[in-house]
Amino acid sequence: MDNHLELTDWEFEQQFADCKIPPALFSHEAHLRLAWIHIDNYGIDAAVANVCSQLKSFVEFLGVSDKYNETVTIAAVRAVYHFKLKSGTDNFQDFIAENQRLTTSFKELLNQHYTTDIFNSAKAKRRFIKPDLLPFD
Repeated sequence: MDNHLELTDWEFEQQFADCKIPPALFSHEAHLRLAWIHIDNYGIDAAVANVCSQLKSFVEFLGVSDKYNETVTIAAVRAVYHFKLKSGTDNFQDFIAENQRLTTSFKELLNQHYTTDIFNSAKAKRRFIKPDLLPFD
């Protein structure tokens, strides 16, 4: 398998939850897909909790816990939710094609919400920092 899109949403969700998805397939776009699936299936609040919990488990399983960033993770789920509210699509591939900024300008999108560099902040890695410029939906 060369791409996470070769898996159905259910297969992708299950393999990620079980830490069975190959790490090479878990790209930035795959992170966004995980958020999209959880928002679609469980709503925004559960999606935030689920994605954070599963991503922590995944990086611990891989032995790279230092790569986890609580603020970026929650901000990414919230960003997907923001665009999902405005989207008429019912599948991830159409959603991401419609909202390419999530993949091509992700850092710039989040920087519109923060004065802090949440990508490199030790504090942001440990706990969620609320946006100080522009709130999420």
